[in-house]
Amino acid sequence: MNGQDAARRVAIVNGLRTPFAKSGTALANESTLELASRVVAELLQRSGVAAKEIDRVVYGAVIQDVSAPNIAREVVLAGPFPETVDAYSVTRACATSTQAVVNGAQAIALGEADVVIAGGADSLSKPPITYSDAFVDALMKANAARDLPSKAKAFARVRPKHLVPVPPAIAERSTGETMGDSAEHMAKVNGITREAQDEYALASHRKAVAAWESGVFDSEVMAYGIPPGYRDTVERDTIPRADSTLEKLSSLKPVFDRRYGSVTAGNSSPLTDGASATLLMSEEAAKTRGIEPLAYIRSYAFAALDPNWQLLMGPALATPIALDRAGMKLSDLDLIDMHEAFAAQVLSNTKAFASKAFAEDKLGRSEAIGEIDESRFNIYGGSISLGHPFGATGSRQINTMARELDRRGGGTALVTQCAAGGLGAAVVMEK
Repeated sequence: MNGQDAARRVAIVNGLRTPFAKSGTALANESTLELASRVVAELLQRSGVAAKEIDRVVYGAVIQDVSAPNIAREVVLAGPFPETVDAYSVTRACATSTQAVVNGAQAIALGEADVVIAGGADSLSKPPITYSDAFVDALMKANAARDLPSKAKAFARVRPKHLVPVPPAIAERSTGETMGDSAEHMAKVNGITREAQDEYALASHRKAVAAWESGVFDSEVMAYGIPPGYRDTVERDTIPRADSTLEKLSSLKPVFDRRYGSVTAGNSSPLTDGASATLLMSEEAAKTRGIEPLAYIRSYAFAALDPNWQLLMGPALATPIALDRAGMKLSDLDLIDMHEAFAAQVLSNTKAFASKAFAEDKLGRSEAIGEIDESRFNIYGGSISLGHPFGATGSRQINTMARELDRRGGGTALVTQCAAGGLGAAVVMEK
């Protein structure tokens, strides 16, 4: 089938992730590429699909390794794949692996591929560290110099302050504010109280702990042996807290506005290491292999907003577009899974979903997106409790919802994220 034929139905046939661990802990010595390669190789093995059957790998990371900027191709070359497997990388901040899945789905729908692996990873324990422009300039001049005196002269103007390492930027280039600053702003302008944020965070932890206890994540999280001896194994997410209480959460001090703020480490997603991957096939390819899909992709949408307004309102902008493309209303959905960057962000978005005024002012619509049924919302916790390796979260959400639709024997689900830069993503799935 070529790209001019009618779009083909895209199936989610399997998905897997590593355990998610707070940065600096259990997975601290694993690079982003190592995490990605391990989860992709394990996904292949569990799926029973030969590496040579994969037409394309689409993968991404947010904190990119400067030594391997095209992580997708490196995953192919580091794994069991033939060198002929096509691969390219994507990045869309916290919606990176959603973009990877969508790109893979587009290739299948248009007949460019039959079988695609998509996903993302990040190691926040191993961010790339750079140096000041002055020091980098001196290094480049020294490298180009032909003799020792010239090399020494290149460093003549370098001062101790120029040698201070520069970590990756965590602030928006356009506004100078971090996502935490934006969450704090959103809490204030939307009337989201500290109590509501802490209560939401507690509920997220309780749901995640219950999901692990009941075995929900057993089939979608691999055991990760730690090299070089592989004697220690990480089998579960390390972040969900069974001992979390409202009292403990309420005792934490605000991080971004220390005097008047309400956003704390407890009601925010932590810096996390981890990787995820999703196996996609055309409906025909799955049938040929005798594979029963977990779910199908029905629609998707991306949206953008002014970062100076409310940076993390992307779900409220992308969701109605995806629903329109699916021919659905919010009330038609059986499940909704929203990325939890901050409790303030989630509560601001859910409030906007239910607001007719928001719909009229920001969406140009006469009716609200819809009131969210709490019993259908983030039923197994989210990024606050499970963790948030930036590049891996979208695929993690898609995998969980696809498996849940399969367990239920059918239904529809929405997966949505906010992302840095004022971006939003949404995917509607069906079984």
